[in-house]
Amino acid sequence: MTGARGTARIRALICEDEPLGRRAIRTYLDGIDWVELVGEARDGAEALRLIHKLEPDLVFLDVRMPEMTGTEVLDALTHRPAVVFTTAHEEYALSAFQRGAVDYLVKPFGRERFVETLARVRTRLVGEGLLGRSPRLGSADPAASSGGSHARRLFAERRGATAPVAVEALVRIEAEAGGSRLVTRDGTFLMGATLTELEARLDPADFVRVHRSHIVNLSRVDTIRRYDERRLELRLADGTRIVTSRSGAQRLKARIGP
Repeated sequence: MTGARGTARIRALICEDEPLGRRAIRTYLDGIDWVELVGEARDGAEALRLIHKLEPDLVFLDVRMPEMTGTEVLDALTHRPAVVFTTAHEEYALSAFQRGAVDYLVKPFGRERFVETLARVRTRLVGEGLLGRSPRLGSADPAASSGGSHARRLFAERRGATAPVAVEALVRIEAEAGGSRLVTRDGTFLMGATLTELEARLDPADFVRVHRSHIVNLSRVDTIRRYDERRLELRLADGTRIVTSRSGAQRLKARIGP
């Protein structure tokens, strides 16, 4: 993302061909005092033009629009805003997250789901330095409203279809060529997101990156043993054994105590 300003307000653009969709997002943004709405686009070509012209920090991007689809718009960009895809079609979720989308809103969505999305947006933009950690916030603060900004589910692929995976069901996440593998007790799923991207979306109270290639769910750790002077060996609920890195062992000890 370019154009970092480090201010307490971010600039948002709505790209949506349906008037009701634009009005819903506009209504939900009203009162969010750390977001400034700078424009609206009604088709893909206008979306591409306005993103290049205005260089917004955040774009709400419909997948299916006249002239160009949302994914075509995103692929044509040189400016890289945070993107929230909006659509009535769940089958585009995997493609959206493979393109680095912050979230994926399935229409019709309500205010509670939208507030959850804003919390994820704020987490992303704080990490990128576009939003301070203590912006001017009112009652519409998404973190306060949603009880936190961490993902409760992830969309991933299994057997050629996209499905939501509840984060509490995760045993571990491991690095995979081109993305990550989510492992639950019921099976595995694939995502295009990297471990670093997923680590930023998960609650650090529950998930620890114990190795450059592994994130584990602490509630799914059965035993922890000393492997050598600086590393630990974990046995997880699915029977997997993971040897931590040295820094991973330090992070784990910091979470669970000596």
